[in-house]
Amino acid sequence: MKKSFKKRFKITKTGKVLRRATGQDHFRAKKSGKKRRETRKWVEVPKPLAKKIKKLLSY
Repeated sequence: MKKSFKKRFKITKTGKVLRRATGQDHFRAKKSGKKRRETRKWVEVPKPLAKKIKKLLSY
C-alpha cells in the first residue's frame, strides 16, 4: 500500500476515486468566493487514471 496515495485519494462505495480540487494552497486572494468554495470539494478522477490509483491502493 502506498501511504502517499492513501492520504491523497478516497474511494467511494461505488468504486469512484476522488481527489481534492486543485488551487487551494496559495494565490487565493485573487480568486472569487465561489471559486474558493468550489476548491473545498472532492473531484472525481478520470477512469483510466482511477484504475492505476486503485492498483496502487489495493495491496
